[in-house]
Amino acid sequence: MNASDPFVVLVIDEDAQNLNLVRTALEQHGLRIVAAEDPEAGFATFLRIRPRVVLLRLEMKKVAGMELLARMLAVDPGVDAILMAADYSTESAVAAIKEGACDYMTKPLDIAKLRSRIVGLHADAEQRRKTLNLDLEMVEAYSFEGIVGRSPLMLEVFAKVRRIAPHFRTVLVTGPTGTGKELVAQALHRLSSAARNKFVVCNCSALVESLLESELFGHVRGAFTGAAQDKAGLFEHADGGTIFLDEIGELSPNAQAKLLRVLQNRQIQRVGAVVPRDVNVRVVAATHRNLKTMVKEGKFREDLYYRLAMIDLQLPPLASRREDLPLLIRHFVEKFASEYKKPIAGLSRRAQLRMAAYPWPGNVRELENVIGNACMMVDDTVIDVGDLPERFRERLAGEATADDTLLSLEEVQRRHILRVLEGVGGNKARAAEVLGIGRATIYELLSKMKAPQSASR
Repeated sequence: MNASDPFVVLVIDEDAQNLNLVRTALEQHGLRIVAAEDPEAGFATFLRIRPRVVLLRLEMKKVAGMELLARMLAVDPGVDAILMAADYSTESAVAAIKEGACDYMTKPLDIAKLRSRIVGLHADAEQRRKTLNLDLEMVEAYSFEGIVGRSPLMLEVFAKVRRIAPHFRTVLVTGPTGTGKELVAQALHRLSSAARNKFVVCNCSALVESLLESELFGHVRGAFTGAAQDKAGLFEHADGGTIFLDEIGELSPNAQAKLLRVLQNRQIQRVGAVVPRDVNVRVVAATHRNLKTMVKEGKFREDLYYRLAMIDLQLPPLASRREDLPLLIRHFVEKFASEYKKPIAGLSRRAQLRMAAYPWPGNVRELENVIGNACMMVDDTVIDVGDLPERFRERLAGEATADDTLLSLEEVQRRHILRVLEGVGGNKARAAEVLGIGRATIYELLSKMKAPQSASR
């Protein structure tokens, strides 16, 4: 949404008198009011102009208001819809809120209340626009060598990388799968004096034991069956630069011994060669395993561990840095929107709540895959729950599972608040009313939970 875009309110009501009343009441506030007596014509207008707010009559002869609301939200999950009803009904009010309406008003309309609500939605939309721009600025501000984060844990990682990069010979990067270990290795390389030379990646878990020495250190012609010509190994290929040894914990004891010799002597010897070769290579090793435990169990050489872990950079799981989630989502939405050439503005409130409640066992890599999939699937400018993978659509925030039998009171509170927020379409004022607490209190609780509070339209 641009600041110059008009704030459009679409009013659909078969009662012409009520249409005129609403138009007169709202046009005084500089809003663009579009009215429709026929619900189908109103829906066609909705598709054409994409209003920011829709006032919709609940009881209509041609099309039920709830049906029309569902059709509109399927097209644009970010639209703010207010239902107007002849009589108040708790059941229909709750159903409307659950369906995705942001408010429910009875006729005759309280004009002062209606004006206040629309003005508030206008202010909220403007705030979302500013927040979106701010998010983009913050993604840029909190991007470090392609890594996005503003949490204290990640800022500490960035600070260590800056200090280490100019001086390191070997670094061990540890952390769960999907936390960005290769990105950290690339950052170390780019910030080092070897940045102009090659960055070579070796996935240790993919090396076949019988060919491991040849792959890492090379071979000479005739060294073994099939060695038809001399071949340089990965260490020679990376000479003057950096080699990234991913999944170092998967190396066999024999391979560990050979790697240790290279790190100690700074020399490699091709298979079948007599004379060793000097190499000047910086080594970044990475693993999701606990190498200290493997050393105690006799599965990893202690001397190799201490050689690698001269500097140990530990990357936190995404669950420990949830304040980075909104920035990461914005970062990946921008990335894939550009890649797929789609005008995707962000996530709906419902989709944000699902993302906030999810535990992210696959960490940042899983988040990237989810956003990439959603950006591929979405046909609108806003990603909704229906665009997310099936696991997000099937399980509601806070839904009980077999692992939920023993929970802290804080976690129970967190899940209940998220469940209520989802039930009211992300409307915090309505959620506070349902929970029986003040609006300020729910903002405070959300802040403590580090859940995203802004929603892009």
